[in-house]
Amino acid sequence: MGCFECCIKCLGGVPYASLVATILCFSGVALFCGCGHVALTGTVTILENHFSKITSDHAMLTDVIQLMQYVIYGIASFFFLYGIILLAEGFYTTSAVKELHSEFKTTICGRCISGMFVFLTYILGVAWLGVFGFSAVPVFLFYNMWSTCAAMKSPMANLTSVDSICVDVRQYGIIPWNATPGKACGSTLSDICNTSEFYLSYHLYIVACAGAGATVIALIHFLMILSANWAYLKDASHMHAYQDIKMKEERELHDIQSRSKECLNSYS
Repeated sequence: MGCFECCIKCLGGVPYASLVATILCFSGVALFCGCGHVALTGTVTILENHFSKITSDHAMLTDVIQLMQYVIYGIASFFFLYGIILLAEGFYTTSAVKELHSEFKTTICGRCISGMFVFLTYILGVAWLGVFGFSAVPVFLFYNMWSTCAAMKSPMANLTSVDSICVDVRQYGIIPWNATPGKACGSTLSDICNTSEFYLSYHLYIVACAGAGATVIALIHFLMILSANWAYLKDASHMHAYQDIKMKEERELHDIQSRSKECLNSYS
């Protein structure tokens, strides 16, 4: 076999569906974790500079954000490892592996592991649906602030007093009601919207939300692949059992025919 034929045969053994799902999962998790981490840091800066200038008022929020950033580190590490494991599982359960290795056989342990991956991926997919919904909350909050600033700058707006337009972040439960100043009005609000922290955090939250959505799609893709692979393993085990029984019956039939011929030869 030439080099070209070997390359074609090796490429035939690549689980392209699992590869695409792995790339999509890595991309989504990287966007969510990277952009989310930076956006949380920018959010703390905005709150400290404009909405809660007393450290004790937002101390709990700062601790929660730091905890979320540590969770982001764990999520990134876990999904990097889990994606590699699912990709390896795709390599070993694709139908092309059976063509490359004629002695490929399934075991009960292999089927149980595939079933476990199906269940775990389903649980992770449901969990990431919640993460996707949760990541849309800061996008909604920042969009409200941005739209308020855009309305003040619009020449079509008929405003008698710009200072009467305010954004109070205390109503969202982010900081306590006794935090000072707790809200931004008029030109102060406009200045906040023009800061680099606000602009960067707003767009990073959008990208992080998109990354969470991409991760959900990747996990759904993985779930379909794992379900198909599990069905393949189940059918392959039944096929191997049928072939073993068939070979055993053919061997017994051959032995019976051999003994019959020996008996006939002895009588003759």
